[in-house]
Amino acid sequence: MEPAKIAPSLLAADFAHLADEVARIEDHVDFLHVDVMDGHYVPNLSFGMPVIESLRATTKLYFDCHLMVTNPVSLFEPLKAAGADLVTCHIEVLPDPTEAARRAADAGLDFGLVLNPATPFEAVEPFVELCDLLLVMTVVPGFGGQGFIAEALPKVEAARKWVDSHGLRADIEVDGGITPVTAVAARHAGADAFVAGTAIFRAPDPVAAVAELRAAVGDE
Repeated sequence: MEPAKIAPSLLAADFAHLADEVARIEDHVDFLHVDVMDGHYVPNLSFGMPVIESLRATTKLYFDCHLMVTNPVSLFEPLKAAGADLVTCHIEVLPDPTEAARRAADAGLDFGLVLNPATPFEAVEPFVELCDLLLVMTVVPGFGGQGFIAEALPKVEAARKWVDSHGLRADIEVDGGITPVTAVAARHAGADAFVAGTAIFRAPDPVAAVAELRAAVGDE
């Protein structure tokens, strides 16, 4: 597996001081996870283009934009203009994401797919070759601060086996309830990218929290 990548989830940051929150951990993490919610696919609203564009001007971090929306393709070009680097789309919304992957490439974006806890790996299996990243949700999407769903780990194992056996490039990311304890289980299952919100941004010392997470997955 590749060295672990740590992606703080902006959803858990202090919204009144987003740039400061990101600057504090920028030199210690690999990319930034940005949850884009539309109030339809999930009940909540979160970050739109003005926030992403404003943050882009303050950091060089790679922006991993997780689109919890009913019409993700319509956001590709605006997201690229705002500064996004990667878009991940739910397979539940795009049962055949082939065209979406093409549109993302045309917009100059990396592309990924997301699996909800109740969705089997087989739903994305035919399309993994389209992906730069495959995100396995370890909570129900739409809300921060939830507990880790360990029943999602066999999907991480299946994804790792598929990616490795087919010589594919996709990172396998987990998102939801990630702590130094749950990250160990996810790493053993085959994850190489870890989204952590509460465990980083709500920690007394976010930089120390990142170091603890890296140590847990064997990188320090």
